[in-house]
Amino acid sequence: MEDKIYWIWLSLVFGVANRRLWQIMNIYESASEAFYAMHSGSTGKLLNRKEQKSVREIPLKNAESIAEECRKRNIGITTYSDIDYPLSLKYISVPPAVLYYKGNINCINGAKTITSVGTRYASEYSIYAASRICSELAEHNIIIVSGFAVGVDIASNLAAVSMNKPTVCVMGCGVDVDYPRDNFQYRDRILESGGLFISEYLPGTPPASANFPKRNRILSALGRATMIFEASSKSGALITAHHAVEQGRDVFVLPPANIFSNAYSGNVELLSDGAIPLMSAEDIIDFFSHGSPVDDIVKEEAFVVLNQYEKSQKSHNSCADRNPDKEEYEEYEIRTDDVSENFSVQNIDSFEGLQRDILLLLAEEKKLHADVICSRLSIDSAVLMAELTELEISGAVSSNAGRIYEIII
Repeated sequence: MEDKIYWIWLSLVFGVANRRLWQIMNIYESASEAFYAMHSGSTGKLLNRKEQKSVREIPLKNAESIAEECRKRNIGITTYSDIDYPLSLKYISVPPAVLYYKGNINCINGAKTITSVGTRYASEYSIYAASRICSELAEHNIIIVSGFAVGVDIASNLAAVSMNKPTVCVMGCGVDVDYPRDNFQYRDRILESGGLFISEYLPGTPPASANFPKRNRILSALGRATMIFEASSKSGALITAHHAVEQGRDVFVLPPANIFSNAYSGNVELLSDGAIPLMSAEDIIDFFSHGSPVDDIVKEEAFVVLNQYEKSQKSHNSCADRNPDKEEYEEYEIRTDDVSENFSVQNIDSFEGLQRDILLLLAEEKKLHADVICSRLSIDSAVLMAELTELEISGAVSSNAGRIYEIII
């Protein structure tokens, strides 16, 4: 049985954002091992009475039912031990054990991500700044992460969509819940742009006020840094900013339109405490510039993800050789034949200019991060992504998680 089921069960027993789960998991190597230890009684006094009661009363079939229902409704599940689990969440103090999602989970790992937050009741100045800056960042292939709330959040998300780029929406409710209703009309556009809706809350979970402060640690962790566009001294955006600082991330803050207005008191407070003034998109672009510390982190993470996928694929192929499933094997053969038929006549000489240079580089190196290709060929990332898109459409290259590209012709 998949370890995924045991992680879901653990999340049911301990609940969302509970440190106790991780105190227990420090002892065990896997969720399944923890499950059997708890049911064998070998955990002894590690569990308090409430936890022992939950272990007795919550059967594993509840977790299996959740996984099956998600499968039927096309809701993805990733858990702490899965390959596609966001690496940036693994090292926060209380990682989500389980994440439910709709959309492209692979747009996060090995990517340049920036969290954008602010008040629901933002001024025209703040909305304009968020829209303009986030659209420019999306144009430079920086993924916008926000909370899908009205105000600054949705302005940030839609700015990415306007560039036809992915954006990540971190929910304080189930990913299938129509909240906030004013924004639900934008869901399809976000998903069509390769975006992602993600939550640690079970599908169907309503948007209770207590959910959002817990959600904010995920919101800040998914971004390499956090941008605050407008926040009063009581704004939830400050919680996100404080999480970002605790997680070792930089905080960029838009200078207030009025330093005497309570609407910007949070901005003033953060800037006074040493936050970085956000004057334009260039501040964030420079933050991710080639050779910067965060650029090195992004590339390292991308190759970690790629190596994990390759190891998983080798393991899967090895298992298939030992005990092949006839139907899966036949399906794979059909797909392989299709690829051969489509691409066997293509070769690098049929391409010209920059596309040919890209293919020659990939033919030599096999697999490269997009930023490495930019550096080797001395071209802008926006130019490269346009060329890579055409090459993908033509079937010459394929993209892997973390913006790693490889030649397939």
